[in-house]
Amino acid sequence: MQTAPSFLTSTLAIAFLGGALGMASVSLSSPQVSVAQMMQTQAPKPLAPSLQGKPVVVDIYATWCPGCQTIAPTLSQLKKQYQGKVNFVVLDVSDKNTTKMAETKAKQLGLTTFFDANKTQTATVAIIDPATGMVIQQFRKNANASDYTKVIDGAISRMAKK
Repeated sequence: MQTAPSFLTSTLAIAFLGGALGMASVSLSSPQVSVAQMMQTQAPKPLAPSLQGKPVVVDIYATWCPGCQTIAPTLSQLKKQYQGKVNFVVLDVSDKNTTKMAETKAKQLGLTTFFDANKTQTATVAIIDPATGMVIQQFRKNANASDYTKVIDGAISRMAKK
């Protein structure tokens, strides 16, 4: 009898565990997402009080990142469109100094687990529910504003009903 490769078995177990804990799914087709990163993921917790009441858009950014430059106009447009309705957080990982500052900022805001799992994934933008710390939707190198607005509008609507 042939058994599944250990990578496949581990991947399926991690995917099942993540689903059972209510975590956002992670695409396993990306070679940048390591098994260790997925195993580090903890159950989400509420974010800092300063972020409560509005969806949080977190941008993992680096000055040298071509994907970041591609999505910058979209994020700028979203910041104008949702001013006062959404909390925008930029975690700059351009170099050791900015990464250290981003790590401190992430800790202060309750985003440590998210930052640790994504700090090497520049051009990542996540929309997070601050009350639960759950990632509602995560994008990578996506410059399509309508993809973001659908998720943000839905999050604003859900928060208004609470």
